Amino acid sequence: MRFIDVQWLHADMDDPLRLVSEIDGNGYETRKLEFFRNGSVGFASGEASSLGVVLGTVPVPSLDEINASDDFDGVELSRLEFESLWAQYGCG
Repeated sequence: MRFIDVQWLHADMDDPLRLVSEIDGNGYETRKLEFFRNGSVGFASGEASSLGVVLGTVPVPSLDEINASDDFDGVELSRLEFESLWAQYGCG
């Protein structure tokens, strides 16, 4: 598993500003949090979801590929950091 925290730099009021994902060994999201401008946080997992958040259907690119776009700024998270965020936002 790998864990990433990506800031999405855009002006669209309806799209999330931050995407935090747990990614399996094949590159697919298994859990995800999306943070919105209005302060709400949605989630998706294999079992449940909220606020229309869904897991991606294609493998997540590497952080190098993500960060090659001016629209994104991503960093790696530890499992502990991810689990803390997951629990904090009522998804655990």
